[in-house]
Amino acid sequence: MNEERNCLDCGEPLRGRADKKFCNDLCRNNYNNQLNSSSYNLVRNINNILKRNRRILEELNPGGKTKTTRKKLVSKGFDFEYHTHSYQTLNGKTYHFCYEYGYLPLEGEEFLLVKRENE
Repeated sequence: MNEERNCLDCGEPLRGRADKKFCNDLCRNNYNNQLNSSSYNLVRNINNILKRNRRILEELNPGGKTKTTRKKLVSKGFDFEYHTHSYQTLNGKTYHFCYEYGYLPLEGEEFLLVKRENE
């Protein structure tokens, strides 16, 4: 019944409580960081893209509603593949938002930039 248990990170024999999994906080932190590193990096990178998109929309739209071009958005590093949500109007137009800042594709290479007010 007294089978030897080893630390999940370093493999050292464990002493103490029967449900102990790690020999110390360093091993516990290292194990969990390794376990979550790839998924955490993906989420962190996507959040950075969303924050950059929001910052660009905010910078180009200080008044709350304006027009701009695809070229200007792309030159600042805007990534059209990432947005937080979309909103479709009754007449079928789809706005894409990065948090409270959004854009609507218009004719050609133009975009209408908007800021959604707090409800």
